[in-house]
Order: sequence, then C-alpha cells, then structure tokens
Amino acid sequence: MNMINKKSQHAYSRFVAYFKKTAKHPFFPILVLGVFLILLQVIGSTGVIRPSLLNFISPVLIRFMVALGFMLLLGYAGLASLGTAGFMGLGSYLIGYLFQTAGMPAEVAFLIGIAVALFLGVLVGFISLRVEGMYLAIVTLGLSEILKNFFVNSPLTGGSNGMRLFEGIKFIGIFSSTSSIYNPIYYLIVIFMIVSMVWILNIINSPTGRAMLSIKNSTSAAQAMGISILKYRLTAFLIATLFAVTAGMLQMVRTTTSYPNSWGIDLSLNVLAAVVIGGTKNIWGVLIGTFIVFGLKDIVLSRIPFFQTYNNAHLMFSGILIILVVMFYPGGVVKLFGDLINISKKIATKLNTSWKEYRYGKEA
Repeated sequence: MNMINKKSQHAYSRFVAYFKKTAKHPFFPILVLGVFLILLQVIGSTGVIRPSLLNFISPVLIRFMVALGFMLLLGYAGLASLGTAGFMGLGSYLIGYLFQTAGMPAEVAFLIGIAVALFLGVLVGFISLRVEGMYLAIVTLGLSEILKNFFVNSPLTGGSNGMRLFEGIKFIGIFSSTSSIYNPIYYLIVIFMIVSMVWILNIINSPTGRAMLSIKNSTSAAQAMGISILKYRLTAFLIATLFAVTAGMLQMVRTTTSYPNSWGIDLSLNVLAAVVIGGTKNIWGVLIGTFIVFGLKDIVLSRIPFFQTYNNAHLMFSGILIILVVMFYPGGVVKLFGDLINISKKIATKLNTSWKEYRYGKEA
C-alpha cells in the first residue's frame, strides 16, 4: 500500500512539474483561450448560454484577426494603412462570387482569395518603399475607396443591394454556414484566430520582429546593419493584407451577406483605434482593444439611453479613449493594467509588512 501511495505521489509531482513548465510557454494562454471559446459554443448549443452572446463574439474575433495584422504593420514595421476595410470587403465579395456565381468549391475559392491577398500585399508593400507616414495612409485609403466604389457600382458584387449567398457555404464537409442559431462556422473562426495569434507571436519574438522594430526606429540605421527594408516591409504588408482578406472571407461565410456600406473608412479607423487603445506591441492588448471598440457598444453602451438615442455616439466614445491613451498611456490599456497590477503588488507588500511589524514588532 505504501509503495502504491509513493508511486501515485511521484506521478502527481511529475504532473504538477510538467504543468507548471507548460503553463510558462507563451502559447499556453492562447490554447486556453481557444478551448474556452470552443466550450462557449458547445455549452451554448445546449441552451445554457444566450444566442446573442455567441452572435456578439464571432464578429469581434474576426476583427481581432484583422487587428493582429494591423498591429504588426503599425506597431512593429511602423507603417500606417487605411485600406483595411477595402481588403476585407474584397475578400467577402471574392469568395461569394467564386462560390455562388463561378460555382467553385469553397476550399478552392478560399485559396484563390489568399492568392489575391498575397498579390495585394506585395503591391502595397512596393508602394510603401516610395511613400511613408500619412502619405502611405492616404494612398491605402484611396485604394480602399476605389474598391468600395467598385463594390457599389459593379454588377459582379450586386451593386448597392449587396451580395447574398442563398445556399450558404460548406467547408470540408464539416463547417457550414446555416441559418441555425449556433453557427458551426464559429469553430472555423476560432481556429483561424488561434493560428493567427500563434503566428504573430512567433514573428514578434523572432529576428523578423526585431528587424521590423529596427526599421521603425531608424531606417538608415537598419540599412547600415544590413537589414533589407524591402524584405521586411513586404512581409508586414503581406501578413496584414492576408489577415484582412481572410477575415473578410470568414465574415461572408458566417453571415452569407455583404453590403458595400460595411466596408467604409469607419471600419478601418475602428481597427486602428482597437490597436492604439489596446497596445501596438501586445497581442493581448489588441484583444482587449478590439473588445472595447467592437464589443463594448453591444454589451454596455447599447444599454445607456444616450447611446440608444444617438447610434453613432459610440464613435465619439472610441475617439475619447484614443485621445486619453495617446496622451497618458502610449503603451495602451495593457500597459495600464500592468501598472495597476504592479501598484496592487506594492500595496499588498506594504500591508503585509505593516501587519508583521504590528504583530511581531519591528526588527532591531
């Protein structure tokens, strides 16, 4: 009996040691987040969780993917782009046209969408070698407006009436966009989001991320160290555009509808706001910022009479947050949370010290 107890204790100790080691891995929180989001859908399918909650989470996760790519572009490569909405709209219309009108399988349409995203990324990446700063933002904004005008006026996209997929889309025979409350596409969105987080985290912790930061801080110094401006700017735009187009395709697959007005400058600015508010160099900060910008309206602001009367007043709220963050916390909300945690630790340490001095007296 003692031998069995010793073996079980040894196995338990090994399990605890392995768990502690695994929990320190940077991918562990991402895995926990993915499991939590999947469990929400599984539990929600039993009727325990309200459908409105899951309907609120899905579009926020899609926009979080876009914000991750924008974080790499802005926070690490130092490049500003306002073409995000146009790229998302292109992805949504592209997969809709290829699947419904051209009759291609959804998987083939998705791969073509990715190829188009890579082409756009290379195109805008080369443009970034000629113009920088606000001029690059203006160029990408112009490209986005060209795409939006094409969506409005082209018969391929349904014009101002938009496009609708009447039969939905099925991927690999598993994920399908149906009219059911608990859309199976939710699982596909979570999978893409987790892969995007792991990919971005790998990049920012690799020599590629450090090279991008060096280019952002000083282009001439980076070139003097032998860092290729072309290579890393193209990489940043490729990934950012790929995430935006993929997110647009996922949005179309989930809702089976796409309207031109959905892909305007306000969406690009909201993605920018999410990254700035959350933190331009932290994926968890971007997640918080995305929920603040795209989720706070549905959870909190929609319950306040003022915001119910003025539907667009939430934009003012986001603008105020951006001003406060830029003025007082350039590192974003995630830095604020970090400072609050450090302050609480210091207060707890002082209280503990005071209690010990009161209980046992001061040391001589």
